[in-house]
Amino acid sequence: MKISNKKAENVKIAYVGGGSRGWAWGLMSDLVANEDMSGDVYLYDIDFEAAQANEIIGNRYNDCEGAKSKWTYKAVKTPKEAMTGADFVVISILPGTFDEMESDVHVPEKYGIYQSVGDTTGPGGIVRAMRTIPMFEVIANYVKEYCPNAWVINYTNPMTLCVKTLYRVFPEIKAFGCCHEVFGTQKLLTWVVEEYLGEKATREDINVNPVAVNHFTWLTSAKYKGIDLFPYYAQYCKKYEDGLPAKPDNNWMNNYFACAGKVTFDLFNRFGYISAAGDRHLAEFCPGKWYLESPERVKEMKFGLTPVSWRKQDLKNRLEKSRKLLDGDEIKLCKTGEEGVNQMRALLGLADLITNVNIPNRGQIPNLPLGAVVETNAIFRSDELTPVLAGDIPTEIYPLVSKICSEQEAVSDAIAKRDIEAIFNAFASDPLVTCGLDNARKMFDEMVENTKAYLTDYDI
Repeated sequence: MKISNKKAENVKIAYVGGGSRGWAWGLMSDLVANEDMSGDVYLYDIDFEAAQANEIIGNRYNDCEGAKSKWTYKAVKTPKEAMTGADFVVISILPGTFDEMESDVHVPEKYGIYQSVGDTTGPGGIVRAMRTIPMFEVIANYVKEYCPNAWVINYTNPMTLCVKTLYRVFPEIKAFGCCHEVFGTQKLLTWVVEEYLGEKATREDINVNPVAVNHFTWLTSAKYKGIDLFPYYAQYCKKYEDGLPAKPDNNWMNNYFACAGKVTFDLFNRFGYISAAGDRHLAEFCPGKWYLESPERVKEMKFGLTPVSWRKQDLKNRLEKSRKLLDGDEIKLCKTGEEGVNQMRALLGLADLITNVNIPNRGQIPNLPLGAVVETNAIFRSDELTPVLAGDIPTEIYPLVSKICSEQEAVSDAIAKRDIEAIFNAFASDPLVTCGLDNARKMFDEMVENTKAYLTDYDI
């Protein structure tokens, strides 16, 4: 890597995963849209043909309209080739297949338990973690061996447990997890600014203080040009407590990923703090009878249960899009709104950046355990990532957040030890597991059986 005249050249990025294309294409687009970095992206995926397809597509991005930099993509067959000498390692993997995720999400429905996402918490998130954590142990050791000074950027869920594993295996690792859920809340706050202050704002104009854990993040402060937005948000929540009207880009009636904000607004009206994630994620961290008691309750709250059948069809659509791109369809630059590239730029010394990330708690949230992975703001500078002191989790929401944080610590420890009984105890204690202990055991055993092909180092 070479840095001169505020430009970084010969940057090496190792991309681990990305075979399903979506996240990889987004990074490709964001990289060429930026003009002060260039270099090479080495693609490693257990599906080498998928990596080869991404190599061809990635190199085509250099010629698309609006491209401002050049990146050379190369598919490789081993982690060693991808990671040796890397400046950055990007992790975006699917732990298992959508067949395993189908079990994660839909087996609990037989026991009256509904999950709107099923990849972070709840019974689905815990069983997914059983597959994911061993994979991340391997990745952490690869980083330690081949590129110990690289910055590692994780996009894989369950985010908290993935990042926790990287640091457990390689304590000196320079890793963080990225999530865009807070960005969505900042966008929501721009609507508040427009309605009550009469000004057009961007999400970057909204300064927030996020605390807690990924997908269950809360804001203890939100300001626009120094103006406290909490009083206006309180009015907004009362006005729209029955949910925002459907918009073209947020139509909860026919979009599995959209919502009307009813969960978010209800939580604010009850606790006085802004929950900073989409309703689908927030609902899964709350007691199961609150928002996910039944499909009828979910419909009443105006969000959706994302079926894995939809994810399977979406995968087919992406693979078909990949085929068309390989056959010559036009490559279009489309910025994602993610901050991965800006984070890289800041770490290379090209800019400073403050944004939310998932890293171990070094005291930025004093009343959560040290070492637990938490989500707060952090300052990105040249080869430096410093968490911002976010303050305590407020008393009003502490019981909710501390229970989830403690569960994540217990799951991480139990999986690290491959202790099936300890994993089950955490599983049975999850807020969504409302079916009683005997049925929890039956559900757990069935889910584990369905994913055992990925649990070969457990004593099952």
